[in-house]
Amino acid sequence: MNAFLLIIPLFLIRFGLLKMINKDALSRAAFFAPLEGKEKVAYLFYQLSNAFIILYSVFLKIQTKPPLFFIALFIYILGISVLIIATVNFAKPEQSGISTNGIYKISRNPMYIGYFIYFSSCILITHSMLLLISLLVFQISAHWIILSEERWCINKFGTEYINYMNKVKRYI
Repeated sequence: MNAFLLIIPLFLIRFGLLKMINKDALSRAAFFAPLEGKEKVAYLFYQLSNAFIILYSVFLKIQTKPPLFFIALFIYILGISVLIIATVNFAKPEQSGISTNGIYKISRNPMYIGYFIYFSSCILITHSMLLLISLLVFQISAHWIILSEERWCINKFGTEYINYMNKVKRYI
């Protein structure tokens, strides 16, 4: 079975579910904060690794040998669940525009955590070392993107976002 099938739910959640809940949330999710210095390089690596993960999956096969397959399937479902919850919460921000409800009370970046869990399961399901390397590049570059997003949020939302940052961890 082709591993690209693993990627389809990502598109359905990221674009379909988000648009279905709140059309404005789709454009909010597509917005990248202004980048400075090394963040511009990180953004390039972020986009390239993201594209590679998605496109390379077309050439991979799903490996169904137990028990690793069942462990990976559990992690896959966990990643999908985190992404769905984060997407639903993101689509319904507070009146100020900051998403602080639901899973955003636990992590300021639950979508990135969901992507990491989700893509980790794809690595386990396909047994691909190239996907592992791509995920590491993706995650390191995503951290730089997150730093630019935080700077932008501080500039836009001021004290309210700083208070949120003091209450909720960046990741977990």
